[in-house]
Amino acid sequence: MLEELKKKVYEANMLLVHYGLVKLTWGNVSGIDRKTGLFVIKPSGVEYDKLTLQDMVVVDLEGNVVEGKYNPSTDTATHLELYKAFTKIGGVAHTHSSWATSWAQAGLGIPCYGTTHADYMYGEIPCVRNLTIEEIDKAYEKNTGLIIAEYFKNRDYIAMPAVLCRNHGSFTWGVDAYDAVQNAVVLEESAKMAAYSRIINPFINPAPQELQDKHYYRKHGANAYYGQKTKS
Repeated sequence: MLEELKKKVYEANMLLVHYGLVKLTWGNVSGIDRKTGLFVIKPSGVEYDKLTLQDMVVVDLEGNVVEGKYNPSTDTATHLELYKAFTKIGGVAHTHSSWATSWAQAGLGIPCYGTTHADYMYGEIPCVRNLTIEEIDKAYEKNTGLIIAEYFKNRDYIAMPAVLCRNHGSFTWGVDAYDAVQNAVVLEESAKMAAYSRIINPFINPAPQELQDKHYYRKHGANAYYGQKTKS
């Protein structure tokens, strides 16, 4: 079942290791097949150096395991809520990468200080609110997804494919599992450069809006011209 998607999700999970975004079991990636309404996700607690393609778990949008010998990631309910709220995405990644998580633990969004950030993410990378005691006690992982969806209710989740969960870690998303991991890489590097920038200059301001717009829209706008065009 969903063999091609399983392969992509497995490879995307291993890319987290390749890019140094996870230690031990601190992360997971999923990918969804919108036609069937099923998604594939890493199993819970399985170490990356022991993870295999056959370990991937297939889950439906009610949270039921459809196929797989292991329990799915404990963050499955968060992924599920993101897929339900963000209907244009095809993949989700979650990590506790050091720099992004440091901003999350500080309870701060990451301002756009330069063009590296602006090339991929439009504006400040947000840090969402704390969960209430009740939200933590009842359906913690589901409510994590719901507060992310709540924040983006009237915001563009395509232009900003990343979020920090206060005192927790980060989630990123994209057109597929690979794209979600790419955005996790961008998030981590942006978080690191922003922290260094504040150390060098504690009074730093975000990059001029005109510069942010130029770099974002030259890659993502209707008249984008970055990269190669496919010749017919």
